[in-house]
Amino acid sequence: MPAQAEVEVRRSARRKRTLTVFREQGRLVALVPARLTAAQERSLLPPLVERFLERESRRTLPASSDELSERAHRLYDAYLAPRAAAPLPSFSVRWVDNQQRRWGSCSSDSGRIRLSSRLRTMPLCVSDYVLLHELAHLFVPSHSAEFHHLLAGYPDLARAQAFLAGYQHALDAGSQHAGGQDWSDDLD
Repeated sequence: MPAQAEVEVRRSARRKRTLTVFREQGRLVALVPARLTAAQERSLLPPLVERFLERESRRTLPASSDELSERAHRLYDAYLAPRAAAPLPSFSVRWVDNQQRRWGSCSSDSGRIRLSSRLRTMPLCVSDYVLLHELAHLFVPSHSAEFHHLLAGYPDLARAQAFLAGYQHALDAGSQHAGGQDWSDDLD
């Protein structure tokens, strides 16, 4: 295992044959079968953690507003430009930590786009979809047929929407079981 990668190992009696690694609140967690020996753990876990970290590094999201803006321009050129009736208007885009009920928002009059920093932990196709969604609002403020036509060129559209719907369902189910408040997440 890489020296810098601290991994919490959780043994499970229900898990029979597979090992998995994921992030939980920023920490690496490995789920392994309870019957796995220490020697097996030492030989099987390091390559699994390395593959996880490699995949994770490939889907790193832009950190700065400039990098985010460059990504937005590339996404616009690839997916919205062929369907848009006008060139991309002036806009700014940035990550924000205060959007807990929305994935993104767009002020079409000022061109300000804000993306929830919660997207940073999600697959790249999901954050790209939300960014494209907000870019499309620069052309069409509503969720009309014209708006959906703009987004239709994105190949991961259904996958990203399904991911967000599943994520929202899990949040809603958790809040119902915990007696908590409704944390519905809207794009805008």
